[in-house]
Amino acid sequence: MQIIKAGIIGGAGYTAGELLRILINHPQVEIGFVHSKSNAGKFIYEVHDDLFGDTDLKFSETYHSDIDVVFLCVAHGEAKKIVTEFSSSVKIIDLSQDHRIAANHFFVYGLSEWNKTAIQNANYVANPGCFATAIQLALLPLAEAGLLSGDVYASCTTGSTGAGQSLTETSHFSWRQNNLSVYKAFTHQHLAEINQSVQQVQQVYSGNLHILPQRGSFTRGILACITLKSNQSLEQLQSLFEEKYKQESFVFVSTKNIHLKQVVNTNKCLLYLEKNEEDVMIVSVIDNLLKGASGQAVQNMNLMFGLPETTGLKLKPSAF
Repeated sequence: MQIIKAGIIGGAGYTAGELLRILINHPQVEIGFVHSKSNAGKFIYEVHDDLFGDTDLKFSETYHSDIDVVFLCVAHGEAKKIVTEFSSSVKIIDLSQDHRIAANHFFVYGLSEWNKTAIQNANYVANPGCFATAIQLALLPLAEAGLLSGDVYASCTTGSTGAGQSLTETSHFSWRQNNLSVYKAFTHQHLAEINQSVQQVQQVYSGNLHILPQRGSFTRGILACITLKSNQSLEQLQSLFEEKYKQESFVFVSTKNIHLKQVVNTNKCLLYLEKNEEDVMIVSVIDNLLKGASGQAVQNMNLMFGLPETTGLKLKPSAF
């Protein structure tokens, strides 16, 4: 059986913690190192204390190329500095935003369901952002059919883990609990990668995408409520989405309204459509730390190494 030796850089954060939870239980992965500058020498369970009893690994002070794949869970701007430090034999999956926009680099954009063949042949993959994943899975079937026209609005509410582990004024429990606020309206950084994908799939699109992100009073998950105009019937749109995703292992189109608890702690994306006259609403729900980050990263790793993409990712949602 093929064993993949994996390394993680930036091992103390939320996304790295989720990666560890998946990879420790992945049947074909051996963890080579988990690097953390601030926690070197500590047991991993001293930081990710839910892993007490699951691993005796320690955070390392250094990293090396004696691995098959490395996950970069570092701050934006840091990943592009680290890439050159690994030998060409090491596959790289970057969870930061450093390589998501096509430029003079060799990274494939890792939206698993839409770039599968390219990911399977890639050595370097840029993992999409969490909002970008939820919104693109809802919009790209329309773009592929040439059906996007006019402006699109995406009102997206995310849990507090979307802000990362660093403490800020708006991540305090006393501020976040029983509260709701909008931030980065119309300017969110994930706009660029979504627009890039839309232009690649539907080259002629004259409308604009507007993202209205909101901070929710919960820890994890994203609910994206997307509205647009269409002269297609609901039945036509439903059929389009079902046909596109019928072979996919993690994207499902529901005929009943959906909610976050159906996807939290899983690598799933659920989609739901409604229509009123010309107005279409598409609801997309994902776990921001899994399908929006670490779960999709492992899905991409599976594709890169020729494994079934569900390997290690048959995760159970928390229903209550």
